[in-house]
Amino acid sequence: MATAAPSAAARIAVVTGASSGIGAATARQLATAGYRVVLTARRKDRIEALAEEITQAGGSATAYPLDVTDRAAVDEFATAFKTIGVLVNNAGGALGADPVATGDPADWRSMYETNVLGTLNITQALLPKLVASGDGTVVVISSTAGHGTYEGGAGYVAAKHGAHVLAETLRLEIVGEPVRVIEIAPGMVRTDEFALTRFAGDEDKAAKVYEGVADPLTADDVADTITWAVTRPSHVNVDLLILRPRAQASNTKVHREL
Repeated sequence: MATAAPSAAARIAVVTGASSGIGAATARQLATAGYRVVLTARRKDRIEALAEEITQAGGSATAYPLDVTDRAAVDEFATAFKTIGVLVNNAGGALGADPVATGDPADWRSMYETNVLGTLNITQALLPKLVASGDGTVVVISSTAGHGTYEGGAGYVAAKHGAHVLAETLRLEIVGEPVRVIEIAPGMVRTDEFALTRFAGDEDKAAKVYEGVADPLTADDVADTITWAVTRPSHVNVDLLILRPRAQASNTKVHREL
């Protein structure tokens, strides 16, 4: 993949939810592309191990334990920077697959707080630093769930629609500033934790999500796409990129070889 080296003023990339999956893969690839990556997540041990891995591989990485739903902690984190070049809003996730009639309001609230308010918190806190860089990029990792509904997914769908609208509106509001707003919306991605977390550790339910699907997307597939979008020339803005495996035509149409 051909990439353009980031400018000296924009070499710091903050990645939220970097402890596993898409976030960890993105941190690795951005480090390879020449960025100094700042890894944030709640799991301190995970991001410290990843920072060490990246450093041993010749990259530059710093771990910073952070819960993006804690606004005071986010504001404190932001004081560490004068400028940054890239913010990848990856922290999020799904909980449950119950219908609207029986969905747990606590799950809905948690998903909204992480996927929407967490993204809002850190974007607001770091936006002045991105502007100050003279060449900033905000990336919002939403989902195909933010662009279409499906049964049993209303809470997650609502949260990802919120993330989509946040990205779309921010792009309108800051046009003219030296900051791009990119939304990457993945479809079916098989990672170690996403479905398992969604189904509260039920391995059978998690496995059924991918049953018969020959090649779901991987975390590296999505990270490669994010890194490609971020490393386009500064005047090129990838407004929205929807990414699915070939076997998935829509949120509800998946080819399964059973």
